Amino acid sequence: MTSLDQLKQFTTVVADTGDFQLLSQYAPQDATTNPSLVLKAAQKPEYRHILDKVVRDGAGKPVDALIDDVLVAFGREILAVIPGRVSTEVDARLSFDTAATVTKAREIVARYDAAGVPRERVLIKIASTWEGIQAARVLQAEGTRTNMTLLFSLAQAVACADVGAQLISPFVGRIYDWYVKRDGKTFEPENDPGVQSVRRIHAYYKAHGVGTEVMGASFRSVGQVLALAGCDLLTISPDLLEALRNSDQPVERKLGAGTPEVIEKLDLDEKRFRWSLNEDAMATEKLAEGIRLFGIDTVKLEALIAGIAG
Repeated sequence: MTSLDQLKQFTTVVADTGDFQLLSQYAPQDATTNPSLVLKAAQKPEYRHILDKVVRDGAGKPVDALIDDVLVAFGREILAVIPGRVSTEVDARLSFDTAATVTKAREIVARYDAAGVPRERVLIKIASTWEGIQAARVLQAEGTRTNMTLLFSLAQAVACADVGAQLISPFVGRIYDWYVKRDGKTFEPENDPGVQSVRRIHAYYKAHGVGTEVMGASFRSVGQVLALAGCDLLTISPDLLEALRNSDQPVERKLGAGTPEVIEKLDLDEKRFRWSLNEDAMATEKLAEGIRLFGIDTVKLEALIAGIAG
């Protein structure tokens, strides 16, 4: 068996891409997108027809509405290939506005509803700010399932669980990047701060009976992926999926075997959440950076659409 096939015995494999033509090669259950991934895919000549159709069908719409149409168009194409769910992201520039995030999420879901896509096949991605987490509380109560992204700390994970988020996406690679830059050295998977962060979150959830799914994300290496075998889900880029498919390295379950680690339950209100996040320099910096970068790529996608619309 390939390493990819072995991994699928322990973990639900998710493809982290907007390039839906690649999906059938790896047979993932779900797929995730973000503004950066959709921008990358949208710039490929083979997907230009999707943009042209969105602009043509949406003549007269404002650019922000066309962006939502593009995101959902790619989401629908992805859902035609995979059996599970697609994650579609709310504009990162709304990350500090609960009401606007809820409104935007409802607009995205309405587009999927209009296309006949069952709501259980859609996850709305929201940045794990305090405001984003409160938006998830509202959306989950309405039956809209959320994927809490840009997550770098246990405090964020606990707050997301407290509002009943469907799924969280703790970022392994970006945590790793921060510590490599700070310490001036690399880390083997077992000592990788990003891997250790996800393991702790997973253990906390299992120890306290949390139903929110944990999906490790943002990987830099096959080693990081395999160090989290047994996590509920792992969302993996096409290049690492290919490496796993071309490998026969044995894969062992690393999470979920044996008795969960005992971790003290956290009680977080807004003040405690903000203080905990502030005390974690890595999480504070990577959350802010991630929001900025997704915002930049959303602006680029808007410019691309505006250029086609003329």
